[in-house]
Amino acid sequence: QFPLGRRLPCDIYWHGVSFHDNNIFSGQVNKFPGMTETVRKITLSRAMRTMQDLFPVEYNFYPRSWILPEELSLFVEEVRTMKDNNPSWKPTFIVKPDGGCQGDGIYLIKDPGDIRLTGSIQSRPAVVQEYICKPLLMDKLKFDIRLYVLLKCLEPLEIYIAKDGLSRFCTEPYQEPTLKNLHQVFMHLTNYSLNIHSGNFIHSESVNTGSKRTFSSILCRLSSRGADVKKLWSDIISLVIKTIIALTPELKVYYQSDIPAGKPGPTCFQILGFDILLMKNLKPMLLEVNANPSMRIEHEQELSPGVFENVPSPVDEEVKVAVIRDTLRLVDPQKKKRKDTHLSFHTYLLIFPSQLQSLHAGIAGMKDKQHKHHSLKLSLKLKFYLKLGSCQSLEQAREVSGELRGAPQSPEAALPSLCLKQVFPKYANEFGYLRLVDRVAALFIRFLGVKGTTRLGPTGFRTFIRNCRLSNSNFSMAAVDILYIDITRRWNSMGIEKESGMCLQAFVEAFFCLARKKYKSQPLHEQVSALIELCECRLAALHRKRLVWGCG
Repeated sequence: QFPLGRRLPCDIYWHGVSFHDNNIFSGQVNKFPGMTETVRKITLSRAMRTMQDLFPVEYNFYPRSWILPEELSLFVEEVRTMKDNNPSWKPTFIVKPDGGCQGDGIYLIKDPGDIRLTGSIQSRPAVVQEYICKPLLMDKLKFDIRLYVLLKCLEPLEIYIAKDGLSRFCTEPYQEPTLKNLHQVFMHLTNYSLNIHSGNFIHSESVNTGSKRTFSSILCRLSSRGADVKKLWSDIISLVIKTIIALTPELKVYYQSDIPAGKPGPTCFQILGFDILLMKNLKPMLLEVNANPSMRIEHEQELSPGVFENVPSPVDEEVKVAVIRDTLRLVDPQKKKRKDTHLSFHTYLLIFPSQLQSLHAGIAGMKDKQHKHHSLKLSLKLKFYLKLGSCQSLEQAREVSGELRGAPQSPEAALPSLCLKQVFPKYANEFGYLRLVDRVAALFIRFLGVKGTTRLGPTGFRTFIRNCRLSNSNFSMAAVDILYIDITRRWNSMGIEKESGMCLQAFVEAFFCLARKKYKSQPLHEQVSALIELCECRLAALHRKRLVWGCG
């Protein structure tokens, strides 16, 4: 650990919070610039809404959402209209503060008039969503799924999903929301950080029981009931890929700002936490995406009032250690420069510190007879890691593995098989057509002009219109300026940071407006696709012409 930074370059930098924890100029860092901002509840909701406008059927896994305070009147009006059209509709809504985490500030309402406008709604904006009233229950309890997703590369896009995750349970039997039970957080909110304070929370030595379990244990129970588990996994993979596709345009704008193309700089990867709720019909719904999912593999246990100790959590260790270990294996910078056998040994050494620290803490916290068996298992595991860590070569490591595990180890068995499964570009052909906003973002970045900025000025917007030859007698350059001013002013009034210039989301809105003007009586995604192809074609022709001029 280097709290004050480090002068010598590293292969991998593991930052605690964000890309900007330290100034780095080479190697790989485990955070993307702008990721924290991109997955905030409001930004995520806007990105998903853009994709829902283009592909409503493909993106129906995200609840209907409104942004407060700017869309409060729209929220009230739409709810009133829907109730008038369907008097039997009795909705419940969930309000989530934009910057909140661990369940902080979340509450349920039955009527738009119940939104708590007192306090700091202006300084602390929020998202209000339609509450999912019919979740899948297990043991009469509501639960959600935390899946770990590795975004290994942004360009070209490379996504991996962990084969197992965590299932986090509420601690009171679920009932559909009523005015009487709206405030019972242990019934409605699955957040671990809330439910751990419930008297009903169960810490279990088994990964199949308790208030936190492996997702694989849930799948086993569903399979035994005759559920189509393969289809469920397929739907979850689809949800993850589509969500990442919705997020990448904004990420690319941040990325080019911090790491300009053509200049030396680090490459990035990041582990994301996807929170997913299963509906009664097994349809997965996205709740949110966490840029900094907790990687703790222990929990606090109160020995006496005010006295706590850290106790190992078997379910956390089983899932999270594998995710970090295999992330390191996948991003290993020396992977191409040495044999796979050397990689196996090298990666074992990388993971030792966290493993040893966890095991030492676990053994120290298990002095009593009740935990004697588990303590013995941890001691044996610690002995294995210590012996393996003292090896000077892979051959020695294999001997130690055979000695302690009672069987000879093949080179492939030096590490477990990868728990991270590649889903993109593996399924690129299936989902590539959804990447329209990615191509719009590429046009936006092309005309930014000043390196390091994330805002498009009026000159850049005019140049975009001129180079793509989008102005005509019905759409003059004066109309172009009015469009720029109107959309930019409105988007800038929404943000807390008052910056000048057109942000990506404003440019996307302007682009959609241009597509509707030019290609009428077509679905929006066809209009946008046609305009993208026109712009790309005309810019390519202009580039060829300039090359000819240069040669001339």
